[in-house]
Amino acid sequence: MISPVKIWRNQKKIREILNQNGNIVSFTQVFVPPQGFESQAPYVVAIVKLESGRRYTAQLVDYDKKNLRVGQKVVTVLRRTRSAGDEGIIPYGIKFKPLI
Repeated sequence: MISPVKIWRNQKKIREILNQNGNIVSFTQVFVPPQGFESQAPYVVAIVKLESGRRYTAQLVDYDKKNLRVGQKVVTVLRRTRSAGDEGIIPYGIKFKPLI
């Protein structure tokens, strides 16, 4: 179950990270996802070092597999993180999108 309170509390953190640029440090493709993410598999998860120096781990979206590489520039974007549960809340969070 996704807590609406937890989603609300994460809004400040999301705003601080949103629209920041960074570079991929490492990435992997997930074929067997945890519960709640089955509909997204397979997907790529990347560790990114943002310009602020902080590192974050999140899913990579809108990428071209043949151009995926360590060092690739990305930007943080707001996207749906999983399907709505029984409570009908659609959670959104940070993901990475490659810059061309």
